[in-house]
Amino acid sequence: MARVRNVPSALTIAGSDSGGGAGIQADLKTFAALGVYGTSAVTAITAQNTMSVTEVYEVPVDVISAQIKAVIIDIGADAIKTGMLSSSAIIRCVAHSLSAVHGPVLLVVDPVMVAKSGDSLLQDEAVGTLRNELIPLAAVVTPNIPEAETLTGMAIVSDDDVRQAARIIVEMGAKSVVVKGGHREGPATDLYFDGTAFREFVSPRIETVNTHGTGCTFASAVAAGLAKGLETEHAIEEAKEFVTEAIRQSFTIGQGHGPLNHFHRHWGK
Repeated sequence: MARVRNVPSALTIAGSDSGGGAGIQADLKTFAALGVYGTSAVTAITAQNTMSVTEVYEVPVDVISAQIKAVIIDIGADAIKTGMLSSSAIIRCVAHSLSAVHGPVLLVVDPVMVAKSGDSLLQDEAVGTLRNELIPLAAVVTPNIPEAETLTGMAIVSDDDVRQAARIIVEMGAKSVVVKGGHREGPATDLYFDGTAFREFVSPRIETVNTHGTGCTFASAVAAGLAKGLETEHAIEEAKEFVTEAIRQSFTIGQGHGPLNHFHRHWGK
């Protein structure tokens, strides 16, 4: 007889990265590494490696909706993470599907806009839909600096700018936001805001090109923490530590930006 065990689960709704470093693949690796059972709904198929994205095929919205429904009605999801949602139609489909879920949804929105290679993953027309229809459902939004600039329409240069951008994103309806600082100078400083208080999460900057999938991994790690019952701030703290070490112990795959080491806690043991 199989041993009964209560395993938390998390659902990722995102694009597939054929190179395995980001997207659905990074999300599922992160869930597994952190002891969470991962499920997925694929929103797009990309032909992608460490250097570039050469093709993108958007999955039809009825298939995306069916994937989400199939997972929720049987397995459920203790937390949900969204990644690449490339069009307004897909964003609306996901928002509608999540709104139909019975009970509260712990949703982490990673507003994916550009791949590490610089290739666009979000259509310009979809930014407003993301802002108006999905972000209000989020427990946490995890933009990097360029994504926060696009969402808020402001330039982010100073520490005060980061704080103002965080305020604006929470005013859009999100319960909280983490504005990631990887694109700024100095230590990698992420700013968390829950509508009341700010907190900085700081880690040393690691000099490496192997950072493909960092944003996906961070958001998935936050979702994994929420799925395991952690409070949001604690989930973010653990995600920051996980990603920092995954970058520190990254390895070279391919000729461009290599992936993080999602299993750094397990390899060599």
